[in-house]
Amino acid sequence: MKSTQARGRAVRRVLMTTDTVGGVWTYALELCRAFADAGVQVELATLGEPVTVPQAGEAAAVPGLRLHESTYRLEWMDAPWKDVRASGEWLLALEEVLAPDVIHLNGYAHGALPWRAPSVVVAHSCVLSWWEAVLREPAPPRYARYRREVQRGLRAVDRVVAPSAAMLGALERHYGPLLPPTCVIPNARRADSFTAAPKELFVLAAGRLWDEAKNLSALEAVAPRLGCPVRVAGELRHPGSGKVARARNTEPLGPLSPEALAAWMARAAIYAMPVRYEPFGLSALEAALSGCALVLGDIPSLREVWRDAAVFVHPEDLDGLTRALRGLLEDGAHRERMAAKARARALTWNPRRMAEDYLRLYATLRAWPVRHPAGLALGAP
Repeated sequence: MKSTQARGRAVRRVLMTTDTVGGVWTYALELCRAFADAGVQVELATLGEPVTVPQAGEAAAVPGLRLHESTYRLEWMDAPWKDVRASGEWLLALEEVLAPDVIHLNGYAHGALPWRAPSVVVAHSCVLSWWEAVLREPAPPRYARYRREVQRGLRAVDRVVAPSAAMLGALERHYGPLLPPTCVIPNARRADSFTAAPKELFVLAAGRLWDEAKNLSALEAVAPRLGCPVRVAGELRHPGSGKVARARNTEPLGPLSPEALAAWMARAAIYAMPVRYEPFGLSALEAALSGCALVLGDIPSLREVWRDAAVFVHPEDLDGLTRALRGLLEDGAHRERMAAKARARALTWNPRRMAEDYLRLYATLRAWPVRHPAGLALGAP
């Protein structure tokens, strides 16, 4: 066990892992920017897809941030365990060289590594809770090893964080109850990255059209009933099969840069996210900061995050989705009230507050002994 000599020392350097695709990258860069403002340097280790040129530019704009790039497969991908083991060895070598004060993991399995510094896992989503919410049945036996590796990582770290209590509940249900201390730290976005232009009567959504969790097929079904355009930003081609989803009733905008998506949000009157699964929902936060009224899937995490600042519809209720969207389209005063409520709620989650919450957590870990289970072999059969 670690001695208490770390008591009182400020956190100056964090080794953080990140996926390069989707919301985890957005979250990580936002947190890195806020840490830089607080004088904390981040060593950001990337996994999965290669860092793109725009992403490298984003990272280069953050003072003190250094990228350490890899393309090791992530734990939720097919047959990942050889890569998970190799990436674990790579991360331990980085810790040896960089001597960070805290290890911040945005994945699970690497929590079982014998870290020298205190370690935190942040739970953004997981395969088992996705399967339960989207397919309404337990994940099949082929995910038994995934469950074991995630459970082992969660039990080995010093703290587990999630952006919502609903996500923590999912972890307890699927991997508990022997988890370390947990806490909720909501995600955040900078308000000055998003503006509201004069609003136009169209519905905007973002996500992969083929993704059952995003449930964008519901918007495909109700779009002809609305009398206004429904525009969807996101990839149409499935990365595994290569099949292209067909948008017949909605207008596909294709993959957009963050700046381009923000420009569409600035113009959209309504942002629709009728999801079946979403542990927090960064895109809804961005849309709210852009002055959009929100229509969201009625799931526990989004109820928790947005309370009375959104219109909620059961993901399978197409008639209810139609009524919710038409009600906002046809009643401008109601739409503006809901947009104002959503923006006010969104402003409560700012990156400075998020960074302060993490730094307080880190300080707690450095003030007390840290436990490190011995002999945990990552990726062992």
